Amino acid sequence: MIWLRSFVFALGMWLFTPLFFFVAFFSLPFDPVTRYRLIAHWAKIMLRWLKLTCGLSYRILGRENIPQTQVVVLSKHQSAWETLAFQDILPPLVWVLKRELLRIPFFGWALAIASPIAIDRGAGRAALKQILEQGKDRLAKGFWVVVFPEGTRVRPGEKGKYNIGGAWLATYTGTPVLPVAHNAGEYWGKNGFLKRPGTITISFGPPIESKGIKADELNARAEAWIEGEMARIAAGEA
Repeated sequence: MIWLRSFVFALGMWLFTPLFFFVAFFSLPFDPVTRYRLIAHWAKIMLRWLKLTCGLSYRILGRENIPQTQVVVLSKHQSAWETLAFQDILPPLVWVLKRELLRIPFFGWALAIASPIAIDRGAGRAALKQILEQGKDRLAKGFWVVVFPEGTRVRPGEKGKYNIGGAWLATYTGTPVLPVAHNAGEYWGKNGFLKRPGTITISFGPPIESKGIKADELNARAEAWIEGEMARIAAGEA
């Protein structure tokens, strides 16, 4: 039954995504934030389709920690789910992502219209420069910036190296960091076709001020909160 429900969800996504590309295309004359608001309806619809077909929903902890002002979001990355959920929960945002994603037919083309920060992850310090330059531009346009500091999706219980790019952008621009933990990988795993029914927990921590501290210290503080909260969620204490 889980396989069948997952197939129905995937079928709906495959059919709907090419159609929605045209919504993205016709949003080009609008300003970037308005374009984003139109394109984000795709994610909102997919989340509701996910709940209907697979019985997978979510609950939010720490909603009161989500500020009204701009932040750099540093988040755990376990699944494709969080890329949908952030568009449903947070104000207009952009992601730091690898350029290759923009080449995916329809999905990547629409994503390119949504003003992402597309970097060459193999470029070393040049990639940090790309994050800084494009991040400053997106913040100036009114977006929040979402960074997955581990760089790629990790399996539940695992931890990757926290890269400094997001914290560097935050300290350079004086923008607070909003740390985020969640257990989406327990229900929709990395590169996973099957979606298990249940309720994902996503937790927002208190914003961390970036002014007056170095990027590595800010990165360490965000990592400590995220990993501590991941352990709390996994233990059922959240």
